[in-house]
Formats: sequence, C-alpha cells, structure tokens
Amino acid sequence: MDILEEEDYYYHDNISLNYSYEDYSSLCVKSDIRTFAGVFLPIIYTVCLVIGVAGNTLVVAVYAYYKHLKTMTDVFLIHLAVADLLLLFTLPFWASDAARGWELGKGLCKVVSACYTVNFTCCMLLLACIGLDRYAAASRMQDGDDAWQLQRVFTRQHCGKICLVVWVTAFILGLPDLILSEVRLTSNRSICLVIYPPSMAREGKASLEIAEVLLGFLFPLQVMVISYWSMGKALKGLPVESRERKWNALRVLLIVVGVFVITQLPYNILKVYRAMDSVYSLVTHCGTSKVLDQAAQVTESLALTHCCLNPILYAFAGSSFRQHIMKIAKRFGERRRRRRTETRPEDEGMDMSFNSNSTSQDTNTFSI
Repeated sequence: MDILEEEDYYYHDNISLNYSYEDYSSLCVKSDIRTFAGVFLPIIYTVCLVIGVAGNTLVVAVYAYYKHLKTMTDVFLIHLAVADLLLLFTLPFWASDAARGWELGKGLCKVVSACYTVNFTCCMLLLACIGLDRYAAASRMQDGDDAWQLQRVFTRQHCGKICLVVWVTAFILGLPDLILSEVRLTSNRSICLVIYPPSMAREGKASLEIAEVLLGFLFPLQVMVISYWSMGKALKGLPVESRERKWNALRVLLIVVGVFVITQLPYNILKVYRAMDSVYSLVTHCGTSKVLDQAAQVTESLALTHCCLNPILYAFAGSSFRQHIMKIAKRFGERRRRRRTETRPEDEGMDMSFNSNSTSQDTNTFSI
C-alpha cells in the first residue's frame, strides 16, 4: 500500500527526489498530490469500510449461526468474507496516513502493509477458486470428461488444502511488505512505505508487481471467463420452459465478470506500467509522475470497492442465502414486536402457524 508511488521517491521538505533514473535527477514538488490524497482517500476508505464491513459481517454471521457449509463455494465465500474484512480493517490506518502521516510506529507499519497485500491477493485468488468450482459443476451438468481431474480436486475432502494453498500464496506475496516496509520522516510528517534495497530496487520491485498482476488479476480473470463461458454453454441446453431462468443466470454471470474487469483492470494496467518504468525508466518528467501518482490513488480505490461488492455478487445472489437473510429479518422483527407489546394467546397461535408454514429448501449458494 503506497501513496504517491513512494518506493520510487525519497521526500524532503515537500519535494521528492527521483532516484530511480540514472540520467534524470531533478526535484519534483508533490505537495498538491499529497493534498489531494489527504482529502480523497479518507473519504473513499470510509465509504468502503462502512459498506464492506456491513455486507461481509452479514455473510460471516449467516454462515456462522444459520447456514451450514454444504458446498465448496460456501467454504470459499466464508474465506472471501474474512479476507475482505481483514483488508477493510487496514483502511483506517491508510486513511490516517494519507491525512496526517504515519504516527503508529515501524512495527505496525510492517504489519498493516503486509496485511493489506496478503488479503487483497487472497480475495482475488478465492474468486478464482469460486470460478473453478463453478466450472467443475458445469462440467458435471454437461457430463463431460475434460474437467474430470478438476472435479477430483474440488471436493470437500480437499477444501481445506485448497484454502491453505491460497492463504500461503498470498502470504508469500505479502512478505516483501512485511520485511521492507519502513517509516520515513519528512519535513512535516512520517510516511509508511516499502523501501527496496539498491540491489533490487529495479528488478525486485518489477518482478513483484508482475507476480501480483499475474496471480491477482490475469489468473482469476482467465478462470472466470473459462468457467462462466462453460456454464453459459451448459445453460443453453436447458429446456425452453426454463428460458427466463437461463437468461437471468447468464445475466448474473456477465455482471460478475464485468464488475471484476471494471474494478481491477485500470489498477493492474497501471501496475504493469509502473513495473516497466522501474526497469526502463519510462517516466522522465515531473508532470507525468504526478499524473501517475494520482491515477494510482484513484484506480487502487476503485479496485478496493470490489470488497464491498463481493457479498452482493456472490453470497446475496444465492437463493438459499437470501432465504436465511429473510429468516433473520423476520426473527428480528418478531423480537421487536414482542418487546413493544405483550403477546396475546391468539397472537402466539398465529405466529406459530406462520412459522410452521415458512419452510424452505436449501440450495447451493451462488448456484445456477
């Protein structure tokens, strides 16, 4: 997590000295970019925190108290909600850093930086796992043999191992932030940023950026496109009577992929450009550097909004999950009515009969 692409610049007296380019060394004043970040980022982070915590907490609560983990997708969704929450809980620290500077010490700087990277990567990998599980389900619908190996892997027996691999992979990508994050003092505030040693300032940073793009964007996108395309072909084989349900399901799949591309593509394009800039020194003007810094703030904020949308796109889209939410809402309403007025005997009979008729059949979350 950085502001103003701090790994490329040292700061002193509200100016930044570009040290990444051997043939270009000049002072670039970026106080206006810091002012923009101090206003823009706290607002965006606050909105993401409120909406994201509410949605993902509801997902965790429903799975913890009301809904059993019956499918692989259910397990991935609960891990996704936990990763989203851990990521969102780092945002107040970064909002304070953008507005006032880092005032929490070096140790917390390392932990928060690593936690941000680990959980952001974990969220993207879990989205790929959900896509793979849906691809295996679509293959079973088509009675095909091309995904037999995938079906053998994506079973409840291997669920814990798959989630462990996801978290370990994300932790490995977060190790550089844990090891290299430092607190640097400027004229008026401290900054939490990743400082690469001179021996790996170019190749090391570029390699890490490319690895994050491959595992955190291209791999999940490829999995989602292939799996949901396979599901779309399977839905075409449904009877004519199910045409309306078929098109509703296809619409959900298109929305899921579209939202992922819209929120993640700009940020990852910028990361690729920054990786190329680290190696080939593409940016040689202060104005261009400022534009890239501001673009990084906006695109990374856009990418973070996916944490708020995950519960809506995946958990709330399942009919079983919606039924559990309705049950929770009904129970909450009944408790409020009981607190306001004393329940008469005939009212109790009506409530009991209403509850006995409100049975529903559990279905797979995010199922077509």
